[in-house]
Amino acid sequence: MRYKEFIIDGRNAVLEAFRSGKTIDKLFVLDGCQDGPVRTIIREAKKTDTIINFVDKERLDRLSDSGHHQGVVAQAAAYEYAEVEDILENARQRGEDPFIFILDEIEDPHNLGAIIRTANLAGAHGVIIPKRRAVGLTATVAKTSAGAINYTPVAKVTNIGRTIDELKKSGMWFVCADMGGDTMYNLNLKGSIGLVIGNEGSGVSRLVKEKCDYIASIPMKGDIDSLNASVAAGVLAYEIVRQRMM
Repeated sequence: MRYKEFIIDGRNAVLEAFRSGKTIDKLFVLDGCQDGPVRTIIREAKKTDTIINFVDKERLDRLSDSGHHQGVVAQAAAYEYAEVEDILENARQRGEDPFIFILDEIEDPHNLGAIIRTANLAGAHGVIIPKRRAVGLTATVAKTSAGAINYTPVAKVTNIGRTIDELKKSGMWFVCADMGGDTMYNLNLKGSIGLVIGNEGSGVSRLVKEKCDYIASIPMKGDIDSLNASVAAGVLAYEIVRQRMM
């Protein structure tokens, strides 16, 4: 299956994309352009909390497929996003305690795709990503997921910390990956659980880490001190799987 990341350019086309309900990840607007049609497009973008970037003409020229962008280019998702409630409903329908991956600012599309693939094979009910400072469901993500994106719902939220707080109200608890935590084999990872994986370079942010109930570390025996984010996600996910099978 081939996935395509859609670039929509031109004022009428972008406006209609918003009004038709198409999922737009990012809107790029020519810096300083504030005439009536552009303001209308920006209003529509704000209704769906779309990320808006004001850029120079050279950037728009590079993004535009047609070269006739009229000062606006939209980047549409290669796949539709779910809602957090869809993920919880997925768990209810399967009669299982929720198992959710929470990704804190994963930027590499290959990592996101690989994590979605792992989430599916580990039996997770869905993946949650932030709207800002993170990769969305691009064509590369879809391809790297090896088809898992068709079966594992991915929700996009404004605030990861707030989402964790809301999920805790439903009885979930959270474990994040960090080298300074307790060895994962010593933690009870059963029940309704969210696995939090941090940014490739900086790890889980301080504010998100403070929301987590446990901090888990993976035993390291080599000469370097960290695993790739998607590999770490896989190792921790399968410790959760092992414990859920006991």
